[in-house]
Amino acid sequence: MKKKVGFIGWRGMVGSVLLKRMLEEKDFLYIKSIFFSTSQIGEKNPKFSNFFFPGFLKDAYNIEELKKLDIIITCQGSLYTQKVFPILRASGWSGYWIDAAADLRMNKDSLIVLDPINHFHIKNAIRSGIKTFIGGNCTVSLMMLALGGLFRKNLIEWISFSTYQAASGAGSKYIKELLKQMNFLNQYLSKKSTFAQSILKIEKNVTNIIKDSNFPKKNFLIPLILNLIPWIDSNMSNGQSKEEWKMESETNKILSYQKNKRILVDGTCIRVSSLRCHSQSFVIKLKKNIDLNRIEEILSNDNKWVQVIPNNKESTLNELTPLSVTGTLKIPIGRLRKLSIGPKYLSAFTVGDQLLWGAAEPLRRMLKFLI
Repeated sequence: MKKKVGFIGWRGMVGSVLLKRMLEEKDFLYIKSIFFSTSQIGEKNPKFSNFFFPGFLKDAYNIEELKKLDIIITCQGSLYTQKVFPILRASGWSGYWIDAAADLRMNKDSLIVLDPINHFHIKNAIRSGIKTFIGGNCTVSLMMLALGGLFRKNLIEWISFSTYQAASGAGSKYIKELLKQMNFLNQYLSKKSTFAQSILKIEKNVTNIIKDSNFPKKNFLIPLILNLIPWIDSNMSNGQSKEEWKMESETNKILSYQKNKRILVDGTCIRVSSLRCHSQSFVIKLKKNIDLNRIEEILSNDNKWVQVIPNNKESTLNELTPLSVTGTLKIPIGRLRKLSIGPKYLSAFTVGDQLLWGAAEPLRRMLKFLI
């Protein structure tokens, strides 16, 4: 009998990408799909050009309806998880909960899922009765896929990172605000007389426009276009942002490393004006000196999505940018070289689609484990 799978938050960015991938992979043929809504209860189920889901949207807050499900996948966000999950579990529901939100990631009775990296741990968790599976932080997942071979062979002593994270990581309203900022600035740039001015005059006018009090910045708090924001998420007591804290804590949980074996991972997380792809720069201290050709071999052979990009200008410009990766499952890694500070120190740069491997794809693949 097909398992009954409930979908919540499927209209948002991550949920929409999840459904698209499931349709591409024909996953819906193997489950009974029930769609829920927090705001449009009773309306017809979604319809796609090549797939029709009969029935009507159920109430995502109706515990009795949720209890009928074998598996729940939610991309609704933290507030929904905080409100519904504890009540549902307390009611006696023992089904599988798959969540894109961060709230349950570090719980002892949950597992962060990234199966190309922790396939073995996922299988063990299912066998041992774990019922809560959470998608990891997008930057963590993309980093671990790119560096998978080095993690698997236990070659990393520590990682220092700088991330360059897309607007999509903050949510759809942030992407819209970035586009509004572009449109606001374009009102000046689209005038024929603008480029007849000196470049210093144009630069001054553009800066003044961006600093104008009417410039759209409700969500980001400051302009992102022609700018960057070197802080993502809330404050931690040690001076880190929470996004930076997640890099080490989630990496080690995915690897199931205890305190005595932890890999140190720290750095700075930065928001940039890319739409949906995160980029990351690494300085990696290896546990031993390894030939660069051997490192490239270890990385490229770890999983079928990672691609080692030759460390030259042409290849880097064509294959190691957000625009070259967006909408794909590719995880290119390049700028690989040994640093002058010593033969154990490796430089690397990687890019990945935040909405695919960074969010939706690990959830989709976790569902396949359960069906």
